Amino acid sequence: MGELKRILLAEDNAKDVELTLAALGENHLANEVVVVRDGEQALQYLKKEGAYKDRPNGNPAVVLLDLKMPKVDGLQVLKEIKANEQLKAIPVVMLTSSREEKDLVASYNLSVNAYVVKPVNFAEFLEAVKNLGVFWALLNEPPPGSVKKKT
Repeated sequence: MGELKRILLAEDNAKDVELTLAALGENHLANEVVVVRDGEQALQYLKKEGAYKDRPNGNPAVVLLDLKMPKVDGLQVLKEIKANEQLKAIPVVMLTSSREEKDLVASYNLSVNAYVVKPVNFAEFLEAVKNLGVFWALLNEPPPGSVKKKT
C-alpha cells in the first residue's frame, strides 16, 4: 500500500486507547502511533517540548484528538495547533463521544479536518477507527514535513 505514517493519538481513556491501537494495528495502518494522555502532552509532543524535546523530527500525518481531556481540552489543543505556523497544516480529527452541537460547531470554527463521534458498539468503534486510519494514514497525502516510511 505504500508508506506508513506516524499518528498522534491524544486520548485519556485507557480503553479507547487500547481499542484504537488494536484497530490500527490489526489493519497495519500506521508505522507508529504515539499516545499522549492529555492535551498538555499533545502540545508538548507537537512542539518538541518537555519530555518530547528529543523526539524524532517531523510532524504526524494526522492527530486523533479527544475533546474532553485533562489539563488542556481538545478544543484548546486544536486552537493552538491551527495558530502555529509549523503545526497548522497537520490534519486534526476530533475523535470524541460528544454529540453536542456546540462542540461540533466550535471544532469546525477552529478548522478541524473531521469530527467523528465514537460509536458505543465495539465492532462499530473498530470499523470507524479502521476507516479513519485507511483515509488519513494511507490515502491522504500529508503536508510536507510529516513522517512517513516505506512499507
